[in-house]
Amino acid sequence: MFNGFFLTGFASLRHETLNTKSHASKNIIEAITVTIEVNIERGINFYLVGLPDNAVKESQQRIEAAIANLGYHYPHKKIVINMAPADIRKEGSAYDLPIAMGILAAAEQVSTERLEQFIIMGELSLDGTLKPIKGTLPIAIKAKQDGFKGLIIPKANAREAAVVEGLDVYGVENIHDVVSVLNGEILIQPVSVDMVESWQDVSYEFDFSDVKGQENIKRALEIAAAGGHNVILIGPPGSGKTMLAKRMPTILPPLTMAEALETTKIHSVAGLIARNASLVRTRPFRSPHHTISDAGLVGGGTYPQPGEISLAHNGVLFLDELPEFKRTVLEVMRQPMEDRIVTISRAKMTVDFPANFMMVAAMNPCPCGYYNHPDKECTCKPGMVQQYLNRISGPLMDRIDLHVEVVPVAYRDLSSKSGGESSAIVRERVVKARKIQEERYASYPTIHANAQMTSQLIQQYCDLDDACRDMLKNAMNRLGLSARAYDRILKVSRTIADLDCSDNIQPGHLAEAINYRSLDRDNWGS
Repeated sequence: MFNGFFLTGFASLRHETLNTKSHASKNIIEAITVTIEVNIERGINFYLVGLPDNAVKESQQRIEAAIANLGYHYPHKKIVINMAPADIRKEGSAYDLPIAMGILAAAEQVSTERLEQFIIMGELSLDGTLKPIKGTLPIAIKAKQDGFKGLIIPKANAREAAVVEGLDVYGVENIHDVVSVLNGEILIQPVSVDMVESWQDVSYEFDFSDVKGQENIKRALEIAAAGGHNVILIGPPGSGKTMLAKRMPTILPPLTMAEALETTKIHSVAGLIARNASLVRTRPFRSPHHTISDAGLVGGGTYPQPGEISLAHNGVLFLDELPEFKRTVLEVMRQPMEDRIVTISRAKMTVDFPANFMMVAAMNPCPCGYYNHPDKECTCKPGMVQQYLNRISGPLMDRIDLHVEVVPVAYRDLSSKSGGESSAIVRERVVKARKIQEERYASYPTIHANAQMTSQLIQQYCDLDDACRDMLKNAMNRLGLSARAYDRILKVSRTIADLDCSDNIQPGHLAEAINYRSLDRDNWGS
């Protein structure tokens, strides 16, 4: 759960009372309002009410030390702080700064005239400096929606919030900077981010040109990227499966502004935005270990947090050694893969996390890893290959469109000094195919790529001529392809045709698509 904050209110002359407001999260990605009421009167003790967690309760010591160490007077009186609504749990240390400013304003050490104009949020150190917090972008978006003039946050989070236009974002380093802004002594200039310039600086650590050989695998990944298809790579250890998968984001279409904002919001809530960073500019690549739990993959916890499938939203989820994942973990992915959203329900809340990801999986063909290897002999006992494959359920395999067999790279390819096509060249073809699909599905708001086609759309856009129908019929019979392969072949054929800018599916497109259904063949693994 993340928290954002703003101050607005009054100071009573008799009770030195100040109402302040902040943001907490109910559905994690969007913020709701929380009111912080500070009352100071004669007496002793510090009372904090309104379902604060331990991190919030411990704020008294941080706030008292921070105020004193910067030369301000901490009122040693009875201080009551109420965080309303009281039935929403308040979590995290980012409430430190708004509570501190509420105390100072109620003690008439800070002007209250400008409090209503700003959202204020931050975690305090004992010396009064500010540490970065989570969830900055969602709070900035909410501040803009609610008509606030500005946002006062730790300097490390300022560029992330500054992507929201029409909002003055002040990156501050300590309490003294906040007091200066609120008192009208604006010595700090609002942070600005040149989105056009930052978008031009997008670069990738990996590139397809680094991969020697494996041209057929590169072609399969290009098709997967062009149609948004899930893909599984099957091959022996050291054949390059992981290397190829890591380069998948480099050939996907660049993030749009809407996608970048949505992706950044999720990563911001999870605390994964680097200091002094703004938007996430490249598509995410998440590669969880096979020991991951259900909640780690799909999200969850007592106070739900996004899981790996949400962190891979608008990007790639790479599952290496797929059969080694617990079956229960893999099964919980089935619904999010279809609906592109994951719903986590708790007794007091229901949270929806976006999960529009492309899955790339990799696996060895058998326990020893050398089934179908051109040089090494498989040492597995009879039936073990099929038993190994059966660790992946049929319904999950049904959601994977391309099955690609990866063979070891020959020495002549490894020693070659000539590189293959760069990711930029491949990406141009992918973007061109995606534009064709955008125009095709313009009247279907939930359909953006061929992989998302329903049965009705398959019939409409994957019409085959007589030659193609005969080819598909023969392939089903001779290769023993399963019934679930039928729709997948048509979807992949449509994508291959789009890469060729062809209005109709040709026999060559269909033949290539049939070749990508290795695991559906009756004789595979027998």
